[in-house]
Amino acid sequence: MKVRHKVRVVLLDGDHLVLLRRGWPGGSPYWTTVDGSVEPDDAGLEAALRREVMEEIGATIGPATPLLTVTEPGGTLTVTRHFFLADLLDTDPDRRDGPEVDTGDFEPVRIPPNPTAVTALDLHPPELAAYVLAHVEAWRAR
Repeated sequence: MKVRHKVRVVLLDGDHLVLLRRGWPGGSPYWTTVDGSVEPDDAGLEAALRREVMEEIGATIGPATPLLTVTEPGGTLTVTRHFFLADLLDTDPDRRDGPEVDTGDFEPVRIPPNPTAVTALDLHPPELAAYVLAHVEAWRAR
């Protein structure tokens, strides 16, 4: 059985969460995190995470703290998603170079770190939404 590893990061920028607003013409928008697959030439999970953050939002991050791992078994492919938390250090949209840049609405947004703001979002995937909601107040206290 083949295993694909994916990485996701909840970003903190001062007193805000940085999430991605995704949408396509005719579809309903939803919110998620920077994410992507671990590529063969990535040195590890954190290297893949840093590459994805640069590709998708043109940003650099501080140390990444593991939050959650979710494995989705499949017939011929198992996907393991590794979730992290990191501080956003800097961002420049001109540095974005991933394929996501040209696929519909793909916009970083800053959200207040409180349960009301998080609950108002259609945050995907559900495991991420539940984890963020359970921990957002602790992150605000950082």
